[in-house]
Amino acid sequence: MPDPSPAPTRLSLLAEEASGCTRCSLSEGRTQVVFADGSPNADLMLVGEGPGAQEDIQGVPFVGRSGKLLDRLLIEEVGIERSACYIANVVKCRPPGNRDPKPDEIAACRPYLEEQVELVDPAVIVTLGNFASKLLLDTETGITKLRGRSYEYGGRSLVPTFHPAAALRGGADVLAKMRADLVRAKMLMAR
Repeated sequence: MPDPSPAPTRLSLLAEEASGCTRCSLSEGRTQVVFADGSPNADLMLVGEGPGAQEDIQGVPFVGRSGKLLDRLLIEEVGIERSACYIANVVKCRPPGNRDPKPDEIAACRPYLEEQVELVDPAVIVTLGNFASKLLLDTETGITKLRGRSYEYGGRSLVPTFHPAAALRGGADVLAKMRADLVRAKMLMAR
């Protein structure tokens, strides 16, 4: 039975457009654009910062150590596999040396992310780390102060949490807070 939603087709066209993007200097050093992974009809969308080295090579977000942790937490705390979510990043090309994305790079990719959110139309968005949280919540407040509650974003619930890399570096306390945030997202999805 064909999918009644035009979102998968429109997302494919958007991904194709992004694959040739030269809106910012990140395009000069990428191996490939890392557009997204997962279900175009997901109730849960995860938004990270940008691709790392492994993601740049494989063309899929969150495939390194951070991704393995994220996959495990999704199963343990939300009860869903990665394939049931939609995973994207603020920037679609790897910043050199995994440096933070610059404002012009974020601005260049923002229309892609905004369209991804509209097409997937998730019930809940989980932002992973400072860059995604600050961008979507339009704030300068950091993730440490933002996390622990949910926000309204375009008629959806948005739950900010730590980036999995921070949980890998930060130990049990950061990991426990990330788990609690994912449980919050699960409860919001159940509404």
